[in-house]
Amino acid sequence: MEKNYIPLYRKYRPQAIEQIVGQEHIKKALANAIEMDRISHAYLFTGPRGTGKTSTARIFAKSLNCEKGMTLSPCNECENCRNITNSIPIDVIEIDAASNRSVNDADEIIQKVALAPVRSRYKIYIIDEVHMLTNQAFNALLKTLEEPPKNVIFILATTEVHKVLDTIKSRCQRFDFKRITTDDISKHLRYISDCEGINITDDALKLIAQNSAGGMRDSIALLDQLSVLNSTREAISVDDINNLLGRLSFDSLTSLFSSIVSSNQNEALSVLNDIYNQGNEPIQILSNLLEYLRNSLIIKTIGSDVSNTVVQLNDEQSKILAEKLNPVETHQIVSLIDKCANYIKELKLTTNPKLWLDVAILDMSNLVENTKLEDLQKRLSALESGEAVKMVNVSAYNTPPAPVKKPEVMRPEIKPASVTKADNNAKISTPTAEEVSLEPVPMSKPAEVNNLKVSWVKLLENVSSFPSRAILKQQALPVKITADEVIISIKNPSWLKQFGADGSKHNFIVDAVKSMYGNANKVIVRAPEPGDNALRKESSSGNSDDEAPAPAPVKAPPVKQPAKEAEMTAQEVKEVVEIKHQTTLAKPKTGDAMFHSDTVNNVMELFEGKFIE
Repeated sequence: MEKNYIPLYRKYRPQAIEQIVGQEHIKKALANAIEMDRISHAYLFTGPRGTGKTSTARIFAKSLNCEKGMTLSPCNECENCRNITNSIPIDVIEIDAASNRSVNDADEIIQKVALAPVRSRYKIYIIDEVHMLTNQAFNALLKTLEEPPKNVIFILATTEVHKVLDTIKSRCQRFDFKRITTDDISKHLRYISDCEGINITDDALKLIAQNSAGGMRDSIALLDQLSVLNSTREAISVDDINNLLGRLSFDSLTSLFSSIVSSNQNEALSVLNDIYNQGNEPIQILSNLLEYLRNSLIIKTIGSDVSNTVVQLNDEQSKILAEKLNPVETHQIVSLIDKCANYIKELKLTTNPKLWLDVAILDMSNLVENTKLEDLQKRLSALESGEAVKMVNVSAYNTPPAPVKKPEVMRPEIKPASVTKADNNAKISTPTAEEVSLEPVPMSKPAEVNNLKVSWVKLLENVSSFPSRAILKQQALPVKITADEVIISIKNPSWLKQFGADGSKHNFIVDAVKSMYGNANKVIVRAPEPGDNALRKESSSGNSDDEAPAPAPVKAPPVKQPAKEAEMTAQEVKEVVEIKHQTTLAKPKTGDAMFHSDTVNNVMELFEGKFIE
């Protein structure tokens, strides 16, 4: 056992430009600068953590100060190279801006900048996490950074370049470090594993690379952590990594997903409890499920032959997931992603995460009904807003109408031809304008807003919180919804407490009522009572009995028209009769349809539905 163990990320830190993984554009630029002797006085290295910013700064400092001369390949043996490797601050000074961020620290740097290098060509300041400096410290450094003394170079490194003052950025040569690709990280991890004798599978190395967010340091640190599981008999597998990271395995997520898409809520809760009892936190479960749904959407859209680096699955897992997605539609996966993301937000705010985890899985497990309901709500909203074409029930006469006397109207009137029968030959005579009448179609009055069922749908649409809206759909019943008072009953005591007058979610209902009626009505959320059915029926009937009848058509003074304009052919007569049949007749409303608007009745007819209590 080694007495002084060196972590792998320090042991395998690059010591030459060619050892830096990825960042080819930066390596080429710095190498050309050294070869052409065009060294700037200030550099800004920016990019995600673990992508090689500080390591590159050290290698660049070695290349400039190596005793063998400015070179692309520093010797790492001379005193200057060893001092930089061991972080001995003689001529290359590394400063952590997170702990040295005040204006006094900046003044100290300014005072020491004037001193010449001790034994090197350049005096180099490497300031890590430079965005942590205060504005006063930045302003103090500004003049020195713009015109530093001879042989002084500043290398600024940061992960949040947007926090650096523009006046600082404009005085530096900027190099943006990119995230290292999964393949490059996997290859480097394999090299380290072989050097250290770590027995690990390629799939496990790829999973490590995928979970490092493009950072090499995080990947090597995780490999170092896994090395304690090293065994010559059994290689470190993907399951070992999942257990170490607290991640859900692909098989567990697949079982949970299968029960969700099959709308088997009982099985979904059973699988969820098994996963939860293994020590997984609720937010971690939903986060892993959200990532699984993201992979599902990509495979459903592109196919199972998608690149493994995109979906973070191996070939076998991609094929298994593709089979599970056969009965699922794309819009259903999008709906699940939307719900899962909203419940993750809710988990971050609640004091009872397990409760909301159960609610989330139960809600998502009702996949088929939820997506149908969402589609129906969208269609209903479109109809009520007038965006859809109004549907009209029409019927046709079996025989043409008998000639009638011309009514006194503003526009010229045309009547169909009369058909007579003589000597077994049908003859059609052209009628005059006095024989045909077209009257305007009476329009039905829209249903009142206090119709209980329609009002309940409108109220739910105005609830801003998605989880709260889902709970109200499943747990609440409307008792009375009018412009003066809103009464809602909830049987479950836990939900009643949350949506009641003193509950944390009561304001969602109050805000929805305000959006619906424009004022703060009296809102009551209570437990069910014996008289609710009667009150609900009374509220559902609305005030349709008090509606004023539609006005009768107004007859205008007669207008005399020339005789030639009244003459029509037999085909024109037939077309006029057909128009009259289609526009003047409609099915009379009976039963519940008498109290509903045309749009609501059209939706009910479209989906062959009915209203139930």
